[in-house]
Amino acid sequence: MVAKKRRLWSILLILSLVGILFAGCSTNNTASNTPTPTENNTTPENTTEPETEPTADEPVDGGTIVLSTFSDIVTLNPIFIGDTSSGDVEQFLFAKLYDIDREGNVVVEPWSLAAEPPQISEDGLTYTVKLKDTAKWNDGQPVTADDIVFTFDTIRNPETGSPAISSFDKVESVTKVDDLTVNIKLKQIYAPFLYTLVTDLVPYHILKDVPVKELQQHPYGTDPSKTVTNGPWKWTEWKQGESHTLDLDPNYWGAQKPHIHQVIYKIYADQNTQVQALLKGDADHVSAIPVTQVEAVKANKDINVIQKPGPTYEYVGFNFDPKNFPDNYGLFQSQKTRQAIAYAINRQGMVDNVLKGVGALMNAPFLPDTWADPKDAAVNYNYDTEKAKQLLAEDGWVPGKDGILEKDGHRFSFELQYNAGNSRREQVAAIIQQNLSDVGIEVTPKGIDFAAWIDQNVNPGKYQAILLAWSLNNPDPDAESIYSSKYFPPAGQNTGWYKNEKLDQLWVDGYSTVDQTERQAIYKELAKEISTDLPYVFLYQYGNAIGTGPRVHWKEEDRPEPSLGYGYYFHLINWWVTE
Repeated sequence: MVAKKRRLWSILLILSLVGILFAGCSTNNTASNTPTPTENNTTPENTTEPETEPTADEPVDGGTIVLSTFSDIVTLNPIFIGDTSSGDVEQFLFAKLYDIDREGNVVVEPWSLAAEPPQISEDGLTYTVKLKDTAKWNDGQPVTADDIVFTFDTIRNPETGSPAISSFDKVESVTKVDDLTVNIKLKQIYAPFLYTLVTDLVPYHILKDVPVKELQQHPYGTDPSKTVTNGPWKWTEWKQGESHTLDLDPNYWGAQKPHIHQVIYKIYADQNTQVQALLKGDADHVSAIPVTQVEAVKANKDINVIQKPGPTYEYVGFNFDPKNFPDNYGLFQSQKTRQAIAYAINRQGMVDNVLKGVGALMNAPFLPDTWADPKDAAVNYNYDTEKAKQLLAEDGWVPGKDGILEKDGHRFSFELQYNAGNSRREQVAAIIQQNLSDVGIEVTPKGIDFAAWIDQNVNPGKYQAILLAWSLNNPDPDAESIYSSKYFPPAGQNTGWYKNEKLDQLWVDGYSTVDQTERQAIYKELAKEISTDLPYVFLYQYGNAIGTGPRVHWKEEDRPEPSLGYGYYFHLINWWVTE
């Protein structure tokens, strides 16, 4: 996702986006500002306000902070990042061209690469970006216009296979003006483009001679010794499946220096183990406390807990590529069958019993209470087992000898993949298994290690159905990269191989105007179509319950912001630790 126009338009756009929860695929994101699939188990709606600093009043320099996760990275090359864990680590290693403030505005920070806001032509098609003359890579080389040109051109090249391509393929050309300045010309009006500029760069001088088809296999992004970065910390060690060590770059160029000298990103077996580490003091920060443990963590007065709605929604995703099924017989080709599955799943029961009432049901890929929320324009699927059975029968499914439905000689049996270690998804997968069993469909839940799953199954589109979530990286509702048939694997995030030509055009219509009223009308029409056709069963919005230990301190203006993608580390450059 991404965003905007300039001059007069830029002012109106920024104002129109304040307060929007959308942020970008666990994706995220990363090099793109597209959504990222997220592995985290979290809870929404409870609006417990954060405390300010636990004790210390003024920052102190030095010390180590231990951040926790239960999934390892896939890659730290910004061009290819499409998952939450990789995005978590990446943000400490790379400076972005521009940053996003707490209200969702695109801004220049002391740690941004850009020297000033982008200059945007009156027709909204040309963006001029100027870099700070102080920015450097950690090998001492300057960050230059060549890095911008190389990064943008590489991402928008379909042969690269970048998940960020949908944010960059609207670019017609990137032209170097001088060593610090580029002109970016768009092919057409693209309303979210300002958010595309909230992006990391890769070093031209390191990667310029690598063929684009070989970039993904290049050690840049997977070998700390070969990964040159330009952020406050540098990547010094990766113990696969255990931890990442990030050390302060003594030559970091930013006007604002980090107070914390070392960041350890530690990988635990599962979320419950993460929480125990936080309670024991072995970890300083958990970005996603499981619903079942939130109250126990709150009971510990040494732990600071922040809960607010997040820019994240969970879904069941169907795969439309017959090659993923026995005898090439795709089980989800019929719209009526997909609608039956939606009626058969007790979504409200999940919110009530798994999320403990703090989720918000969703019927389309637009978060509740944002300007793009379609409300009643989207089709709502109440839990209705009899309706589900009726639709399945109308679609030709009949019970077999063992009670499982059959059609054309094929049993209605499929594997539902999710990431192992996620306690919420384990519960939700079990509910789906039981709900669909009640209407004659056999579901086999399968938990898989997140990093391996994303790399080997999700990104290449090799699964039958998935239980996953999108963490939205910026406040714009454009989600073409997820749902358009232009973005099948490997160069896109439509990993279920879904195609709907009407929707393909509606996504284009939605970003081809900067008038928010016009966009809102288009997204209502889009919501009606997508909720009728159902590439996904949309489940619910949920949010992050963030827990931080007593060693970690921040000023009020730098507190975590759960409403933003990766907002649980908001302004970490200004945090400090004490013993």
